[in-house]
Amino acid sequence: MQKVFTISKSFEESDLRDKIYYQGLTPLQRLEILLELNSRWPITSDDPNSQRLQRVYRIIKFE
Repeated sequence: MQKVFTISKSFEESDLRDKIYYQGLTPLQRLEILLELNSRWPITSDDPNSQRLQRVYRIIKFE
């Protein structure tokens, strides 16, 4: 995955750029990002419930 950065003048502009970027990804690209993050997730606790990513989701409507 290619690393790209941009400079924004405000948080709103940065959020808009992020939204446009993620809307442009294919479902497979989004899944690859999820798997990459999952492989980097540190497991530091002995608690068996903390060894998994928390199941949190948000449904958004693309405009």
